[in-house]
Amino acid sequence: MRRLAAAALSALLAACASPGNDKPRSTVADANQLASSASLAGADDSGAAWPAPDWWKKFGDPQLDGLVDEALAGSPSLRVADARARKALASAGVIDAARRPQLTGTADGSYQRFSENFIYPPPFAGSWDTTADLTANLNFDLDLWGRTRKAYEGALDEAHAARIDRDAAQLLLSASIVRAYVQLQRGYDQLDIAQAVLTQRDDLRKLVEQRKVAGLDSALELKQAEAALPETRERIAQLEETIALTRNQIAALLGQGPDRGRQITRPRMAQGLEPALPTHLPADLIGRRPDVAAQRWRIEAAVKDTDAARADFYPNVNLVAFAGFQSLGLGNLLKPGSAVAGVGPALHLPILDGGRLRAQLAGKHADYDIAVEQYNQSLADALRDVVDQLASFRSVDEQRHQADAAVGIAQDAYDLAVLRYREGLGNYLQVLSAESQVLGQRSLRADLAARQREVSVNLARALGGGYEYDEARTEK
Repeated sequence: MRRLAAAALSALLAACASPGNDKPRSTVADANQLASSASLAGADDSGAAWPAPDWWKKFGDPQLDGLVDEALAGSPSLRVADARARKALASAGVIDAARRPQLTGTADGSYQRFSENFIYPPPFAGSWDTTADLTANLNFDLDLWGRTRKAYEGALDEAHAARIDRDAAQLLLSASIVRAYVQLQRGYDQLDIAQAVLTQRDDLRKLVEQRKVAGLDSALELKQAEAALPETRERIAQLEETIALTRNQIAALLGQGPDRGRQITRPRMAQGLEPALPTHLPADLIGRRPDVAAQRWRIEAAVKDTDAARADFYPNVNLVAFAGFQSLGLGNLLKPGSAVAGVGPALHLPILDGGRLRAQLAGKHADYDIAVEQYNQSLADALRDVVDQLASFRSVDEQRHQADAAVGIAQDAYDLAVLRYREGLGNYLQVLSAESQVLGQRSLRADLAARQREVSVNLARALGGGYEYDEARTEK
């Protein structure tokens, strides 16, 4: 008997369509094979901790802490990400339900005329009466080759990826708020410089006016001094606009109206953080960057989808059963003689399908290759992101040292030019030239301070912003 069953099974399998020789062509990259030791020299062995989940608190600004907490608690973009994760998990649940017995009920009644030349005997032939059907139907896919199970596991892997996408959205939102906050402080710092320049230029105008009265300067020098004031007021107006727009941007990131932005006061952020990197950076980055972790789950989903597509080549057996009542005439429906029942297997055997199943499997192999190469690229991009921020941090730090020295030199030159002009030893053009240099260096120094904070934000984001993969949480 066993030999007969085995022979029958072999015959069934032999009759099935063949999956062919198509295979995936991509290979998952090994993070440790991505050469980075030279680029990370001096930082990759620092042994620093990964960023904390509340990494922005290192800037020491309570208002910033409150803004990020507010965004993470009620941002529409995060609620959208939550909904997508729930939808992906629900889709997996739909597939999982197909692995269990399906029981449905049927209740049907139809009043009709029965043909005199068909299967109905007298007295029903040629008469009007009711046909009734009240049955329960059972269908159970035995899933002998694991097609539905693999499809469910693949959908569950997609749900894991969607949950991690939510973490990636949270990281992006927090980084966006902190970057906007950095630009808000930059706007205030530049406004301080512009207002100081306005006071300085007004004092200089008064000096030129005194010298004109004394006959030491002409109307030309006075007009030049007066023309500098509207230019500075224009700069102040531009910076006030920038501050207002940045407040509106932060309010929108919070999911609030622009009036919320008007409540944001001047930032008080500390300087940029030192660029300290953890050890074993390339390998550990896989579990610390949510975008990389999500892509890895999509590879797993592609593997399961391929297995499910391969199982389509084998026989599919369903167990079908029904029980209930059927009758001609509604009054006879519930009589014992109207009872019906049946049970048996339903076999689906793919034999000739014109190459449809092979094409479907080839498509799943291509999906796997796409997922793998996207993962490989995301891993390379993640490592490049870290190295870029490290390079930028070092460059900005050196630029700030040079800018500090340049501001001191330019300020001394300006003070000397004003003193010489006051004493009648220099001319007004020398004062304007010195003023232009000191103004440019002050503005550059403020920009570099903002740039250093922004690089700190980008480095924390590049290192995953405190994310750490938690499988138990993705299954919720």
